[in-house]
Amino acid sequence: MTWPTTSSRLVYENPWIRVQEDAVTRPDGADGIYGVVEVRRPAVFVVAVTDEDEVVLVTVDRHTVGPSLEVPAGGTDGEDPVDAARRELAEETGLVAEHWQQVGTMNALNGICRAPEVVFLATGLSRAAVDDEAARAEEGIGEVRRVPVPEVLDLVRSGGIDDGETVAALLFALLTLGRVG
Repeated sequence: MTWPTTSSRLVYENPWIRVQEDAVTRPDGADGIYGVVEVRRPAVFVVAVTDEDEVVLVTVDRHTVGPSLEVPAGGTDGEDPVDAARRELAEETGLVAEHWQQVGTMNALNGICRAPEVVFLATGLSRAAVDDEAARAEEGIGEVRRVPVPEVLDLVRSGGIDDGETVAALLFALLTLGRVG
């Protein structure tokens, strides 16, 4: 089923997102208005797992919700997704990974957005040659921590991790590792 669009208008635009308002015909045949946010470039999410079976998480101070426990993530900025994932992991955690595996793709908030995302599993972790604490501060990252996989699952279960994209990224990676399912 599609929602026929009779007109669209650009409401807002910046380098990262576009917001448009569409005049649509809803599935029930009635006319309506639908706001759509379009993310300009895909995002990447990195589930970094240590040799000790820990997931590397960051605490990010989000303007929208305050502190949020998440996997490292960010925009591709026009890069190949795996290159962006490497950059985000280094910037947000001070780590690099020897092994990279794309484990999933998803769409954020697909009821209101066009926001493609790519999820990577990163293993074989070591310290980056340069650890840019200033970059973490600029992004609002207050803490980088390693959490054992069973505790990560408990954090999801208890709501300690409530970022939907992080929960989905963790599921892709843990399914790949045979840890759930």
